[in-house]
Amino acid sequence: MPRYACRQYLDSLARLGDVEAIPRFEEISARLRRSTRWELVAVPGLIPDDVFFRHLANRRLPVTDWLHKPEEADYIVEPDVFHDFFGHVPLLFEPVYADYLQEYGLGGLKALELDALGILARLYWYTIEFGLVVERSGLRAYGTGLLSSKGELAYCVESQSPRRMHFDLLRIMRTEYRIDRFQDSYFVIDSFEQLLRETRPDFTPLYARLARLPGYAPDADVGDDALFQGVTET
Repeated sequence: MPRYACRQYLDSLARLGDVEAIPRFEEISARLRRSTRWELVAVPGLIPDDVFFRHLANRRLPVTDWLHKPEEADYIVEPDVFHDFFGHVPLLFEPVYADYLQEYGLGGLKALELDALGILARLYWYTIEFGLVVERSGLRAYGTGLLSSKGELAYCVESQSPRRMHFDLLRIMRTEYRIDRFQDSYFVIDSFEQLLRETRPDFTPLYARLARLPGYAPDADVGDDALFQGVTET
């Protein structure tokens, strides 16, 4: 974690208490409410989209209450309590990121009305789940899918295989993704402030535009991509 996770995530880990014990949601919810007005809601697994977005829009994070098997530690398709709690919760103590997650929930409710959820889901995938951020120390992970994956956390920072691009909202919303393997592409933000700022405008005209444009494969090489060329300290 100190080598690959972003600073805000590492700074917030201590607020979880004993990370080797089964978490008590009510205790963490109390700390979150005091810090950023969020709280946790236990769920048995994946929940309907409208319920999920309504929770986020009201600053409630659904957290799965079951645990995956040890042999699934490198990559799991369906989130468990380790993914949700250890991956998502620490960054909810970070005020700007916490606001971004709420804004995403509000955007999700609107996307449902506009039949644009498939497009918006790509933003969730390439930021909240598999996002990278550049810091003084180099490239670091903030996406939950990375932070909860023993294998992909190192891969996303060090491997020469994936394409890493600077954050581009239109490019992200045109980029498809796979859920059964490490990612082919990652998008890099400069800060959570940038992430919140660039995703706050009304997406309605963007959805209309994207409906007329083809999507990109996860590993597509597009000529005008702004590739990230930074160097990571190790």
